[in-house]
Amino acid sequence: MLKYLVSLLCFSAAAQAFNLADTSAQARQSFWPNGAKAAVSLSYDDALNSQLDNAVPELAKHDFRATFYLTLSSPAFVKRQAEWQQLAAAGHELGNHTIHHACQASKPGREWVAKDKDLEQWPIVKISAEIQAANAQLQQLDGKTLRTFTPPCSETQAKDGDYLPTVAVLFTGSKLQGPPVTSLNQLAGNTLPTWFPVAPTLAELIAYTEQAAQHGTIASITFHGVGGEHLAVDNTVHQQFLAYLAQNRDKFWVDSYANISQHLQKELLQQRLLSKP
Repeated sequence: MLKYLVSLLCFSAAAQAFNLADTSAQARQSFWPNGAKAAVSLSYDDALNSQLDNAVPELAKHDFRATFYLTLSSPAFVKRQAEWQQLAAAGHELGNHTIHHACQASKPGREWVAKDKDLEQWPIVKISAEIQAANAQLQQLDGKTLRTFTPPCSETQAKDGDYLPTVAVLFTGSKLQGPPVTSLNQLAGNTLPTWFPVAPTLAELIAYTEQAAQHGTIASITFHGVGGEHLAVDNTVHQQFLAYLAQNRDKFWVDSYANISQHLQKELLQQRLLSKP
């Protein structure tokens, strides 16, 4: 863990010291593996049955690796742990999405947040302990010590403040809802803005990834239900989108966020070294 913390601090310093906006077009094109113009991070939140039933077969069909942010109290996780473990063995990332999915209950439309899962009533020490416990449980499944994190509801304000800085050092990266990444300078910290599409069209998904290719950055898309359940993407649209990415492998590097974030850190450090006089 100490070695990773040192690496993380170096990464943050490198990203601040090296101005990627001044990088040549050729350098931007070669930033990603195999000359890809953009990285694509596909992730799936909440550990849902529809992800195992509908998303996973399509990912396997195209040999894509994704990140599944698992809520460990989800019935689909509890009942189908062996299948989630098989995902890790196949190269997918099992990301941390906490155990109980605590969110802020005071926001409009949050009647579904149970009193004991109200993040605004949880001190930082409580949510931090849960996140560490989730890491330990996930490690038992996949044997991994490095993974990424997405806060439930993309919210990090606990009873006594923002908990993300406390737990960020446990992960190679975290995802928060945010606008598209148009410059790698936006990744100077350790947080990746992501899009949470609800019933997106195929055209919208393609446009989102194409803008990343235009800027040489990352398209991060976080799905929930696939062909059913909550905040769902239509199953056919999801299939067609993965087929589009497969048809454009020369343009898009599709991988888990754990792999993408580690590549990003390595490249930024190398660019810093090359930029030294």
